[in-house]
Amino acid sequence: MTIEALVTLTSPDTPNIGRDRIRLLEAVAREGSITAGARAVGLTYKAAWDGLDAMANLFGQPLLLKRAGGKAGGGAVLTQTGLRVIEAYHRMEAEMARVMRALEPDLAGTGVTPLNLISGLLMKTSARNALRGTVADIVSDDLAAEIAVAVSPETVIRALVTAGSLRDLGLVVGRGVIVLIKASFVLIAPGLRPPAVSARNCIAGVVSRCEANAVNAEVTLDIGGGKSLTASITARSARDLGLGAGQPACAIFDAAHVILAID
Repeated sequence: MTIEALVTLTSPDTPNIGRDRIRLLEAVAREGSITAGARAVGLTYKAAWDGLDAMANLFGQPLLLKRAGGKAGGGAVLTQTGLRVIEAYHRMEAEMARVMRALEPDLAGTGVTPLNLISGLLMKTSARNALRGTVADIVSDDLAAEIAVAVSPETVIRALVTAGSLRDLGLVVGRGVIVLIKASFVLIAPGLRPPAVSARNCIAGVVSRCEANAVNAEVTLDIGGGKSLTASITARSARDLGLGAGQPACAIFDAAHVILAID
């Protein structure tokens, strides 16, 4: 197995900066202009500018110096900061790859890869439900895409994303992804058979826990394959439905409420 590390840089107020943005920066430096650099990496001029602005915002200082009169109306060269950012980024990727290769023998036979381990330890999210799975099917048009993610041999969760997100995340059948769902988006219906609803996801399971206070209740369903889904509902709803451990029930949520993340 070849292990490759992909580093993403971010801050609370800026978009993520990953390898694609670093390649854009390298292309602009190599080609000598933003227009030519954007063309080299398959971006529009506007998308290139957006990416370069995002990097400048993240690092707090310009990474490029623009010059008038070059090719396509103006040239560009990297600042010293830009050069150091590229160098540091590649050093981080190389170091991460070395660490993951060192971890691999210790994880042999566990079913856990170094990538699973690192993302599981480092990822922070406010979503109560985070399930790792594999893209099983994609149906898309010019505006949106429905992504079917197999989170276990028995369970498929469907997410609705924009066509832009489909491209930006590089989603293809067979790619590993992480499914994120807020507990407040999940409804619970008792019974073995899913009810007829318009929500795209209706996942059958068995209640493993139901913890309630005066107002709210948290219901966790075992959906098989070692996976579970948690719903946040009112305590009154939990009482009226008679929810308790061992009871069959279904978790219901809309595809538009599912967020997909990649390592």
